[in-house]
Amino acid sequence: MSTQQSAPPIYQIRVKEQLNKQWGCWFGALNIQVDQDGTWLTGPVADQAALFGILRKVRDAGLTLISINCLTE
Repeated sequence: MSTQQSAPPIYQIRVKEQLNKQWGCWFGALNIQVDQDGTWLTGPVADQAALFGILRKVRDAGLTLISINCLTE
């Protein structure tokens, strides 16, 4: 039995609004990339509870969620 923990999965969350870098504190370790169509929030998410926490922040900020993708297995 291995006790080695694997790295957390990397998620990419897309919102319609164009966020500035000041939102970095709000979304913690997620990288913020803005383009003409909105914003990508990308980074490691420890578990499903952490993912729901991020989605709650998206909701609480009144942002429009476009997509959620897991980039790693």
